[in-house]
Amino acid sequence: MTESRTLIKPNTTLKEPPLYRVIYVNDEKTSMEFVIKSLVDHFDYTKDTAAKLMSDIHSQGSQIVAVLPFEIAEQKGIDVTIEARQAGFPLQIKIEPDGKV
Repeated sequence: MTESRTLIKPNTTLKEPPLYRVIYVNDEKTSMEFVIKSLVDHFDYTKDTAAKLMSDIHSQGSQIVAVLPFEIAEQKGIDVTIEARQAGFPLQIKIEPDGKV
């Protein structure tokens, strides 16, 4: 008896994961120092760059602070939100698909 086998060629093409924007939303209660510290701690910005971003968030109402794969963007948003709540701040972080998706 002959055995027949079907050869299956695996699909080895990989797609880049879709990117998402991490957006800080300005409010009147979260301290500027907390925003700067969170940008340095969670997104590895220098203090000077974080201060510039904080100023943009304050003057424009919101600002994209990072563009990352979804899981990383979501986790960073959760981490910053938890830290903000523990510090008593209402800082809001939004995650949305990057326009280049």
